[in-house]
Amino acid sequence: MIWKFMRVAKYSKTALSPKVKVRGIPTHSRHSSSKSVPSDFGANTPCSNTVELLGKAYPQDDYSNVTEKILSKVGKNLHNKKHHPLWLIKEQVKDHFYKQYIGRRGTPLFSVYDGLSPVVTVQQNFDRLLIPQNHASRRKEDNYYLNRDHMLRAHTSAHQWDLIHSGLDAFLAVGDVYRRDTIDNTHYPVFHQMEGVRLFSCHELFSNIKDGEGLQLFEQGHRTAHKQECHTMEAVRLVEFNLKQVLTKLMTHIFGDGLQVRWVDCYFPFTHPSFEMEINFQGEWMEVLGCGVMEQQLVNSAGAQDKIGWAFGLGLERLAMILYNIPDIRLFWSEDERFLKQFIVPHIWQKIKFQPLSRYPPLINDISFWLPSETYSKNDFYDLARTVGGDLIEKVVLVDEFTHPKTKKVSHCYRIIYRHPERTLTQDEVHRIHQAIEESAVRELGVEGRF
Repeated sequence: MIWKFMRVAKYSKTALSPKVKVRGIPTHSRHSSSKSVPSDFGANTPCSNTVELLGKAYPQDDYSNVTEKILSKVGKNLHNKKHHPLWLIKEQVKDHFYKQYIGRRGTPLFSVYDGLSPVVTVQQNFDRLLIPQNHASRRKEDNYYLNRDHMLRAHTSAHQWDLIHSGLDAFLAVGDVYRRDTIDNTHYPVFHQMEGVRLFSCHELFSNIKDGEGLQLFEQGHRTAHKQECHTMEAVRLVEFNLKQVLTKLMTHIFGDGLQVRWVDCYFPFTHPSFEMEINFQGEWMEVLGCGVMEQQLVNSAGAQDKIGWAFGLGLERLAMILYNIPDIRLFWSEDERFLKQFIVPHIWQKIKFQPLSRYPPLINDISFWLPSETYSKNDFYDLARTVGGDLIEKVVLVDEFTHPKTKKVSHCYRIIYRHPERTLTQDEVHRIHQAIEESAVRELGVEGRF
């Protein structure tokens, strides 16, 4: 389910050294089986213009913008690392679906795929999901492209079509996804999603409905915000009810009885109707997932013309941060035993009260520059700062924007907050990083420094 993807809105020169190698074998899992894909990077050898990733070579072109920093995350598969908080959340959701939804033969109704390759085609990530060619979500500013034809998936929805086409009616797909985004304690360019899909035949949807024999899935009607032109209102209302019931049960199972849930209508051009789920946790309403009735054209093209279905997408980090009260998304990538050992528990449902690591003081530096005359994106600067400063950067905020009254040149001032999650930073090491960011911004983005 493509959720919150409307916010998914050029970073080229420092993106990759001429050749970066990552070796590994992509895996495909059924039910609970999975294998991790290890990362292994070669030297920056200027001998070809390709990227070797997960056993395949991808020629670079004018769309290539994936950085070495991002490639170093490929294959980490935190969601498959036993006793990691993201693994715990994934296993809790799996356990709930396995026990709650049983097929006719007494086996779990939902299959789970948590080892699918994060490298997908642009067709998989956009075209098969009916995302228009001119849609903002396709832009280089918001995605990591290997080239014009291949990219790091921006959502687990990239696997919907293939899994439906293989004959599956109910499945969960879990994996790391990649988006260029802002920098703060809740956003990271790599995070983890779980996709859920369920398709219904006419008999499955109406069999328990009184006088349901005469009800139909499809009609020749008109499209509204509440249904697609091909769906009957009876069918779409039942699918919507089932979807909300499934997700409410899931959230209640994870967070406990008494959880308050509310649904917010939203509009995606490719899904009708669609909703966001918000939960009330400790007095604050927080969005945890997006969902909707699947686009029938997608279902039909994948070979399930006689079925109607729903899909949802949830963020594992979002759930883990709420459930365990983890304050900073960077901590999920920590290898500090003080963090990891807190999640070594005898069973996945054991309650965990996260004990924060020592709160080291932040160091704050500003950077100001005149923007180049050509196209400039804030995400270009965020990506550059990530590449140079890595996880030492806690947050980057645009604090001032100024247009010169005579020259009409635009100036941006960004505040960069440096904080190591595991130790105290010194001003000297932060100064060196900050200076490197300044030099890289001038060299790679064409800005004029006001340092």
